[in-house]
Amino acid sequence: MHYLISIAGLVIVLLLAWLGSNNKKKIKYRPIIVMIAIQIGLGLIILKTSIGEFLIKGFADSFAKLLGYAKEGTDFVFGGIANEGAHTFFLYVLMPIVFMSALIGILQHYKILPFIIKYIGLVLSKINGMGKLESYNAVAAAIVGQNEVFISVKNQLGLLPKHRLYTLCASAMSTVSMSIVGSYMTMLEPRYVVAALILNLFGGFIISSIINPYEVTPEEDIVEVQVEEKQTFFEMLGEYIMDGFKVAIVVGVMLVGFVGIIALINGVFSGVFGISFQGILGYVFAPIAFLIGVPWHEAVDAGSIMATKLVANEFVAMLDFVKIQDGLSGRTTAIVSVFLISFANFGSIGTIVGAVKGLNEKQGNIVARFGLKLLFGATLVSVLSALIIGIIF
Repeated sequence: MHYLISIAGLVIVLLLAWLGSNNKKKIKYRPIIVMIAIQIGLGLIILKTSIGEFLIKGFADSFAKLLGYAKEGTDFVFGGIANEGAHTFFLYVLMPIVFMSALIGILQHYKILPFIIKYIGLVLSKINGMGKLESYNAVAAAIVGQNEVFISVKNQLGLLPKHRLYTLCASAMSTVSMSIVGSYMTMLEPRYVVAALILNLFGGFIISSIINPYEVTPEEDIVEVQVEEKQTFFEMLGEYIMDGFKVAIVVGVMLVGFVGIIALINGVFSGVFGISFQGILGYVFAPIAFLIGVPWHEAVDAGSIMATKLVANEFVAMLDFVKIQDGLSGRTTAIVSVFLISFANFGSIGTIVGAVKGLNEKQGNIVARFGLKLLFGATLVSVLSALIIGIIF
């Protein structure tokens, strides 16, 4: 029965994207069908085969070692501040971002990441029927982050028409930065984090191909990656370490504000209506959770977590999810975990607008105008990835 529900949910997601399409006549259905098939195939390999289990174990073990190395630095600076045996979120979830950012900087400095990004993007452009720039941007966003990716293509940013700009921004919002993947793995099962990373990449192409279809001419189909100003190794390393620290601080400050505000709103709603704000959101989002494949008796709890992610951010939602996931079925845990892995929330609209505006004010203003449609598309990507997990689980 749940297969039929998930398939019905898949049809509804594609229909919603179609209803929001800028140009329904230009939609290329063949690449969309191929990419959905690829999503299902990759999902099955990751979650249902010994090969997938081996790859995920290797990936998870590698990140566990990296987090262990990051902990060495954290303990050296902050050792003794936290109570012995206590898990301090800032120290052991956010501070590893600094180490991961430094590692990404090293891979960038020695031209390893640009090589990987360029050629993976080239292969993807053959599959998705979109431009090379769009494919490059999607891969780059999944590795370097939703803000930094625009810096790498800033030479072309001011020349892009509105429809191509939408696709670039949608890719950035639908993915997550590799620098914080390790932090996610401290709260969610690594296999679901990896599955979400891959599914969201293709999901971004699928939804953008429906909402925002267009043709790219051979003359337009070029990628001009901005070459960073030559720095010494230690100049680069210091810059990336500081960038990682800024990200950790920003995420931490946002969590202090969001968690406190949500607690305040929950208290007001509980006092006035006898039910918390997140409880109400759970009932509102329960039908969506059910269509994704969550059993009905768990749909309210799952819907509350999903709604929290949309109105706050994925970290706030994960903190709440960790508290209840032991009481949920494996199926619901898998679906919700995959849904949470993206930057699709209201706050990301401002983040992306700010990133683009900092490089080109005119283009930043254009992005601001389609901000809500950007969030609509990115949310559909998260729902689609969760649906794929619901179908194959």
